[in-house]
This record gives sequence, C-alpha cells and structure tokens, in this order.
Amino acid sequence: MSTSIKLTHSTKQVSGTVQLTGSKSESNRALIIQALSEGRVRIENLSEADDTVLLTNALAKANERSSGQQIINIGPAGTAMRFMTSYLNLVQGDFILTGTERMQQRPIGILVDALKEIGADIHYPKKTGFPPLHIEGKLFQSKDTVKIQGNISSQYISSLLLVASALKKGLTLEIEGELTSRPYVTMTLNMLEEAGITHEWTDNKIHIAPQQAKEATLYIEPDWSAASYWYAMVALSEQGEIFLRGLKQNSLQGDMAIAEIMAHFGVSTEFTETGIQLRKTTFISDKKLFDFKECPDLAQTVVVVAAALKKDVSFTGLETLKIKETDRIAALQNEIAKFGVELVVDGETYHLRTANFKEPEQLSIATYEDHRMAMAFAPLALVFPAIHIEEPQVVEKSYPMYWDHLKQQGFSIIQ
Repeated sequence: MSTSIKLTHSTKQVSGTVQLTGSKSESNRALIIQALSEGRVRIENLSEADDTVLLTNALAKANERSSGQQIINIGPAGTAMRFMTSYLNLVQGDFILTGTERMQQRPIGILVDALKEIGADIHYPKKTGFPPLHIEGKLFQSKDTVKIQGNISSQYISSLLLVASALKKGLTLEIEGELTSRPYVTMTLNMLEEAGITHEWTDNKIHIAPQQAKEATLYIEPDWSAASYWYAMVALSEQGEIFLRGLKQNSLQGDMAIAEIMAHFGVSTEFTETGIQLRKTTFISDKKLFDFKECPDLAQTVVVVAAALKKDVSFTGLETLKIKETDRIAALQNEIAKFGVELVVDGETYHLRTANFKEPEQLSIATYEDHRMAMAFAPLALVFPAIHIEEPQVVEKSYPMYWDHLKQQGFSIIQ
C-alpha cells in the first residue's frame, strides 16, 4: 500500500454487516495460556492482527531447541513485549527480547523489577528500564509475593498473572494504589479460569497457586476495540445502520464500554443472539465528562467523534496514552488542530474546544506509526469532502481488513 490514501464517501450513509477479526487482547492472552498448557488448551477464532502473528512467531522461536543465544524481535507489538518478558523466564534458553525503535522507548522497568524480585535473571543491554532485554530462562523462584503499582499499564499485571500458575511457588500480587484498566486484569483472570486455572482476589491481593491447565477450548470473541470505529462511522454518517457479528453483551472486553459511551453521541446498540445492531439516532446527550481510565484504547475514537460533532466535552483517564505506540495525546492535539479543534490540558482533565472548527480544503492525517490514529480519523470522510491518511498500512497491527471493510461500506479509497 502507498504512503498515503485518499478517502471519500459519496452518500455519507453506511449500512450492512461487518465480520470483525478476533480480539487481539483475548488472542494474545490465549496464546500464552496455550503455550504453558502442555497441549491441553486449544484456541478458536484467533485474531489475524499483526500483533498476534508476531506473538505466535515469538512463542514458536522461543521453544526451538537452540544451543546459542536466541534473538526474538517482536517489532511494534507492545502486548507481545510485556507478555514475552514474563514467559521467557519459564523457558530453558538465553534470549535477547527486542523490538522497533519506538518499542525501545516504551518503559518496561516496573515489570522487570517485579520479575527480578521473584528470581528472574534479566539485564538491560542498552538503556536501563527499556528494551531490549537479556533474559536467562528457567527462573529459580526465590519468593512468591511481589508488589506492583496499580496505576501503570495493566499489561504488566496480566503478564505476571498469565505465568503465575507455572511458577513453582505460584504468585501473589499485591496491587498498590488504584487499579486502572481493571477490565483487562479481569479478562486475564477469566480466561485463565476458562482453562481451569483458579485464583483468589481479596482486597488488593491476587493469588494464583501452582497448578496445571485443564483440557479447554478458548473461543476468541470479535474485537470490541475494532467495533469502536464502526460506532464512529454510524455517529458521523447522515444515516447509518451497521450489524457487527459475534459481539456479546457479557463480553470479557472492557472496550465494550463504547456501546454506553456512544449512546451519548447518537448511536443505539441492540444486542441480539448473533451480534449487535448499531443505529444512528437523533439523541445527543448533554453529558460533559467521559472517563477512559478503564478503556484507554477508546479515547482516540471518541475524541475524534466529539470534535467532528462540535461537542465541547472533557476527558479523564488518559494518563497511559503517552506511552502507547506514540504519545497519543500529542498526536490527537496535532491532528484535530488541522480542522480547528483544540484539546486543552488542565491537570489530569482534557477539554475539547470546537469554537474554531473549520473545513480545510485539504486534510491530511499523520498516523505516527499508530494503528488507532489511522482508524480513528478515517471516519472523518463522512464529515469532510475528502481526507488523506498517511502510512495507512499501520492498521495491520490490529485490524488488517479495515480498508477492505470500509470499501464494502461505500468508501472510495484512492492510493
């Protein structure tokens, strides 16, 4: 695909059915559970996302029998980096775990410190606290309890929980302070339960005893994060009805919060036995504050929708956005400014200011090597005559069929 695509939509209306890929979050957890299950756990509807493919390949390489040092490069896959950081300590071998230049700027020291505290042999070949990591496998466990901050990436906590049952002494995590992104931790524990691995969660302590997985099949639900972009398209369309197959009301995914959030922006959700029906409505609420503490991956989508609908609303819970694929706060500020909208920082609250909204003749959106930037801004083709998306291939990280699905809904894409 070229370095830029032009998006237009002649009717500004969307309708039809979309089959989303399996959840990347569920898929990556399932792969670690399967890898530690000694063949007892099977997976159905695994995600086709690049991140999941990278983790699949990394696990295969880690389990190759090799007498020398293994270099495992997980590219831009943040979840894979966090999960492999714990997993490799349970595998016999000498590993260098690395990734892209941006990945080497994303902190991992809190997770490494926790692992070293229980006996892991991990060193930093370059910058302390950041990848790459030198990991000597086959951890000799020295203790069974570790403290970890609750307001950091939930992937650190999930990474430890996923390997806890395979540790000789099991593991007790003491979570210090408020736990952000709680739904992702709950997802991890529920998926472990599906594989027969039990836990105890009392107050701020999560305990997993040493135990083996049981025979199980983990079915991966379609991705609610991917669904969020279809909510945006319905919200920004002149008329919209989209059916998304397979999504469930009792989902493990915290990003299903998009259904409640987008009700405030004129999109209704009807749950059926086979999926969800989205419909554009005339209702726009007067809600002024939205908290993304438990669903930070939805923030870009909602900020762009609110900006395009000229809604002056405020957001909290965006603290982790600065250490994602890019500094997502700065990226959002840069790109919405191109059509006259500001995202103003006030402590831990961010205010959207749309008084100077404009319709530029040319609107080109930079994506900052971030899949969610491309997918969050693409629905603006339903608002503006045309938009250009730079480096459109970034969507392959989590939603490889995104541009194909847009074409099926009447978007014209010119390379």
